[in-house]
Amino acid sequence: MVSIQQLTVEYPSKTLFKDINFLINPGERIGLAGRNGAGKSTLLKIIAGEISPHQGLVAKPRDISIGYLPQILPLPTGKTVKQEAETALDDIRKIQTEIDLINEALATRTDYDSQEYMHLIQRVSDLTHEFQVAGGYEAEGKVEKILKGLGFTDEDLDRQLDTFSGGWRMRVELAKILLKPHQLMLMDEPTNHLDLQSILWLENFLKNSDRALLLISHDKTFLDNVTTRTLEIAGGKIYDYPVPYSKFVELRKERIEHQQLQRKNQEKEIKETQQLIDRFRAKATKASFAQSLIKRLDKIELIEVDTEDTKTMHFRFPPAPRSGKVVLKAENVSMAFGEKTVLKQVNFEIERGERVAFVGKNGQGKTTMVRMILGELQGGGTLTIGHNVQIGYYAQEQHLTQDADRTLLEVIESAAPDELRPRARSLLGAFMFSGDEVYKKVKVLSGGERGRLALCKLLLQPSNLLVLDEPTNHLDIASKNVLKQALLDFEGTIVLVSHDRDFLQGLATKVFEFQGGTVKEWLGDIDSFLAEKQRETFRDYESKPSIFSDKKPSLETSSKTTEKQTFSNKNEQKKLQQKIEKIESEIHASEHLVKALEERLTNPEIFATSKGVELLNQYETTKKALEALMQQWEELTEALEKIQME
Repeated sequence: MVSIQQLTVEYPSKTLFKDINFLINPGERIGLAGRNGAGKSTLLKIIAGEISPHQGLVAKPRDISIGYLPQILPLPTGKTVKQEAETALDDIRKIQTEIDLINEALATRTDYDSQEYMHLIQRVSDLTHEFQVAGGYEAEGKVEKILKGLGFTDEDLDRQLDTFSGGWRMRVELAKILLKPHQLMLMDEPTNHLDLQSILWLENFLKNSDRALLLISHDKTFLDNVTTRTLEIAGGKIYDYPVPYSKFVELRKERIEHQQLQRKNQEKEIKETQQLIDRFRAKATKASFAQSLIKRLDKIELIEVDTEDTKTMHFRFPPAPRSGKVVLKAENVSMAFGEKTVLKQVNFEIERGERVAFVGKNGQGKTTMVRMILGELQGGGTLTIGHNVQIGYYAQEQHLTQDADRTLLEVIESAAPDELRPRARSLLGAFMFSGDEVYKKVKVLSGGERGRLALCKLLLQPSNLLVLDEPTNHLDIASKNVLKQALLDFEGTIVLVSHDRDFLQGLATKVFEFQGGTVKEWLGDIDSFLAEKQRETFRDYESKPSIFSDKKPSLETSSKTTEKQTFSNKNEQKKLQQKIEKIESEIHASEHLVKALEERLTNPEIFATSKGVELLNQYETTKKALEALMQQWEELTEALEKIQME
C-alpha cells in the first residue's frame, strides 16, 4: 500500500536514517520504536507529506487517504467541540448533498430514455457507492460516540473548543482522524493527553479497525495491546520485527547476541587464516596455497554487529529526611470554581512510604488536589501536611516555562544550593546532557529533553514527599524505566498523577480514583484497580433493569432522577427523530431511482448493447444501498421506541 524506498535524512552533524526501505500493508498496525531523537517523528511527517526527505521516495496510491496526528496543535477555529469534530465529515456531506440534488432532479423528470437522464442515473449510482464505501450511513452517529469514548460529556459537545486545554483540543484532532475513512493513520504519541479510561477505549477502537496504523508511543502496554509489528530506527538503519513491542525487545537482544557470536567466530577464522598465510608465504612449495588463502581472506565480508544505543539517564533521589507517620490527611476537603464543584467532602490519609497513584478522567480534580497539596489553592475543609514533610514537585511545563531563555547550565546553577553548584555539569551529564549541550537554551529542547531537565531540578533539594504530575510524558521507554527504578528505591512517600499503566505497574501501592467530586481509595496496584473496575462496570450493567423488565426503580430513586432522565430522553428522541426523517427522505429518493431503473430494464432491447449490463450493475448497487438504508431505518425506529417506553 505504502512503500518507503531508499529514504535518507541527514544533517551536517547527524544522520537520522540512510537508505531505509519498508512496506506498510493494508490493515497492518505497526509500532515505530527508537530512542528520542532517532527520527521517528520525522519519518511520520515524511509519510504524511508534511516534509520532504533529502533522498528517497514514499510511493503510495494517488487516491490513498492518510490521517496524521502530530504532537503540535492546530490554531483555534472558533467552533464547538462537536462542530470541529464534524469537519471530518465534510467530504461525506458533499457527496450526500450532490446525491440529494440529483434525486430531486430525477423525481421531476420522465425522459427515462434520454442520454442526460442516464448520465444522472450513472452519477447517482457512483456517488451512492462512494458514500457507502466512505461509511456515510454510519458517520453521523459516530461523531458523539467517538467524542464520548475519548472522554467528552454531553455538556462538552456544545462548548467552544477554544475554552478547553491543549490536551482536550488534541483529543478532538484524534477524533477527526478516527471519524475519517483513512486507509492509513499516522499517530505521534496519541495517549499523551488521554486518561486511563480513554486509552482503554482507543485501544479497543484501533484493535477492531481494519485500517493500517503507524504509531509512535512510549506506552509499552498500549503498543503491546494494539500493534502486531515493530519497526525500530537505530543507528540510521531500520529493523523490522513481525511482533509487538515487548517481544521485539527480546528478539532484538537475541539478534545482537547472535551477531556478536558470528563476528567472534569470523574473527577467529580470519586470525587462523592469517597465521597460515604468514606460515606458508615464505615457502616456495606453499606459496600458491598462501596466495589462495589471501584471495579467500580478501573476499570475506565482515559481519556487522548492530550497536545498541544504551545511553540513558542514571540517577538516584537524595536520601529522604524522615517525616511523621501521617504525611497527608484530607478531612472534608472541597473545591469549586464558580458554580462547578470539582471536589466535595473528600477524605483520605496517606502514610509515610506509600506510593499513591491519582487516576481518573481529566477534569475530575487530580491536578486540583495536587495544587492544594502544594498550597497553590485553598478550598473548604482541612488538608494537613504531616510533621517534617518536605515536598518535591515535578510538572514539566510549570518547571520550565519561566526558564525558556536560559541555558540548561544556568537553570541548574540558579536552582542549586551553594554546595551543589560546582557539580551542575556532572548533574546534567547524569541526565544525558553532555559537552556543549549544557549551553542549549531551554526553548529549543524537545519534550523528552525538557522532561529530563525537570527531573534534574527535582534532585537539587532533599524531599520526603514527591508529587509527580504526569512525569512520563515525552520520556522514552528507557528513561521511564530509569525513573521508575529511582522511585522504587526512594524511601519517602510518592503521589503520582499518571495514566501510564506500564509505569504504574509494580510502583503504585495504592490507587485513589477521582470521580464525580469524590475520591475512592483502592488497595493494591494498578492492575488490581483496572481488573476491579472492569468487574464493577459489568456489575453496573447487569444491575440496570431491562427495558422489558417488570422491575420498577424505587420511588426514592425515581424522584431524584426523573427530571434529568426526562430531559435527556427528550433530547435523544429529538436527535433520533431527525435522523429517521433524513433517512426516510433518502429511502424515498432511492426507491424512485430503483423504480426508474426497473422500467428501463423491462425493455429487452436494452440488453442488445453494453448499456444493459451497465444499467443492471447500477440497479444492483442502488438496491443494496436501499437495503442498507432500510436496515438503518429499522434500527433507529427500534431505538426510538425503546426510549419512548422508558
